[in-house]
Amino acid sequence: MARTDETFKSALIGKKIPILTLDNKWHKLFTQSEFTPELKGLEKTLNDLLKRQAKLNSEMKEIKKLKKKLMDEVVILADEMGERPTKKQDKDMADHKRLIEECNEKMDAYEEELVELPRQINQVNNQLMLITMDVCYKKLQCSTKELEEIDEWISGIRRELKKKVVRKKEKEAVINKLYAYMHDIFGAEVLELFDMEYDPEEKYRKKETEAQEAADSEAEPANEETQTPES
Repeated sequence: MARTDETFKSALIGKKIPILTLDNKWHKLFTQSEFTPELKGLEKTLNDLLKRQAKLNSEMKEIKKLKKKLMDEVVILADEMGERPTKKQDKDMADHKRLIEECNEKMDAYEEELVELPRQINQVNNQLMLITMDVCYKKLQCSTKELEEIDEWISGIRRELKKKVVRKKEKEAVINKLYAYMHDIFGAEVLELFDMEYDPEEKYRKKETEAQEAADSEAEPANEETQTPES
């Protein structure tokens, strides 16, 4: 799946995609090396658009407050001017009208930009999603391939282990049978020295004893940790 896949792009039409850079989980999708310059560039572009949108909304509120204040002052100023306004009153009225007009112009410009910004944000966010999907898909493919290789290796080891276990039992049976025949033929006294080194029963008893001692020694520290001190 490539990020230029038109089928995938068409699947995004009409879908509401969350803003990726605002989701902490999105940042956890990549390692430092996987976070390419392309991803960084789109992340910055998207964040800049979001900051611009927040700034315009904030300034729009302030301009609306200022415009209301100016219009309230115009009403008061108009009442004070009467039929014979002073030069100062005329100047104040002209200044207020100019400021109100500037507020209107800024509000019109901001509103136009605020209408366009969501489209730009959505466009960049979708581009970022396509690249994210591409990176994650390749990562999944690579990890899946490695997993399959590991599974194959484990299966091979298991098969080999089963063969070794069977072979081990066969050898044990041969040794035990051979030892039993020799013991019956030559007797215990003749095999006394041989018994000390090769007696299979003694050998396995020793192994079991050593294994039990090892298990007991591992269990002791755990038991000590679970004991509570006496008050």
